[in-house]
Amino acid sequence: MKIAIFHDYFGAIGGGERLVIAMAQILDADIITTDTEAVEKIAPDLRVISLGKTLPFPPLKQISASFFFYFADFSQKYDFFIFSGNWAHFAAHHHHPNMWYCNTPTRAFYDQYPSVILKQNYVKRQIARIWILIHRFFDQRNIRNIDMIIANSENVKRRVMRFYHRESTVIYPGIDSSRFHCIEYGDYWLSVSRFYPEKRIELQVEAFRRLPDEKLLIAGGYSQGDHASVYVQKILRDLPSNVTILGEVSEEKLIDLYSRCRAFLCTAVDEDFGLTPLEAMASGKPVVAVDEGGFKETVTPETGVLVPPDVDAIIKAVSAVGTVPEKYRNACITRAQEFDISRFSKLLKIAVSKNKDMK
Repeated sequence: MKIAIFHDYFGAIGGGERLVIAMAQILDADIITTDTEAVEKIAPDLRVISLGKTLPFPPLKQISASFFFYFADFSQKYDFFIFSGNWAHFAAHHHHPNMWYCNTPTRAFYDQYPSVILKQNYVKRQIARIWILIHRFFDQRNIRNIDMIIANSENVKRRVMRFYHRESTVIYPGIDSSRFHCIEYGDYWLSVSRFYPEKRIELQVEAFRRLPDEKLLIAGGYSQGDHASVYVQKILRDLPSNVTILGEVSEEKLIDLYSRCRAFLCTAVDEDFGLTPLEAMASGKPVVAVDEGGFKETVTPETGVLVPPDVDAIIKAVSAVGTVPEKYRNACITRAQEFDISRFSKLLKIAVSKNKDMK
């Protein structure tokens, strides 16, 4: 069976992109996307088809991606289609049988719509309202062409029902726990995140500004044309000396950072699921995460601490967990193994097999 996976773009590598790469490897599938720069760097052996480059500024980036997918037609070349991301499912009307692996309904259209609008000045606010209104309409219409929805967490399953009124099946993403290991509990905390406002990096920076004896390394990047560049510049203008922003790092470097960090920190708003805490746990490192979203489905009292999205609470947790991170080691490794890629692979293949004859 020939399978194609449609994904928005690979301008930067985050959890969603790594998940698509894993699915392509598990299913021996082709990837159909727009921008390919990042995937070519970390997975050059994958079969990747580009529909064309998106326009490098919002919202034209997102609009151009939507048009690329809507007019794409590979219906005669593959037997089954998987969609991933916010815009790729615009291709669903031409491609059956299909399945959408939903990391989340587009948050700017739904649960984060009020905050997205309020962040804009008056002129941009009117433009944003018009764009979101139109794109939300087409988003809802294209969802009707989806045969099967897989949600990446119980958190996302609830969003799918709330905003699309569709049932979905949860298949948690997996990590290759065998790739991760613990070398030491070093002198720095680690954060791995794309630089989007929803990740609330400013909470981390402010907490460590008030913890001058602690060090924080932040790994991650952002796609050109996303809404992150202004946010990044704002953080960089007032960065304390004990916080270092590494930008994009290679997979090998990332695994090494996990292996040597003291512990791990994540602060995203109502995170869809979150692979990075599991990668940290697989490296034997405890996690301090905000008590929201998918983090509540992975972080336990034995593997770390869940806190309110508050600087004082983060400072208190960092101070407590960082004192004896070694005590969490065995529980963290055991917990990560529950989300191993082997489990994800098995459930993904079952889902595809069950739905391959849908029309």
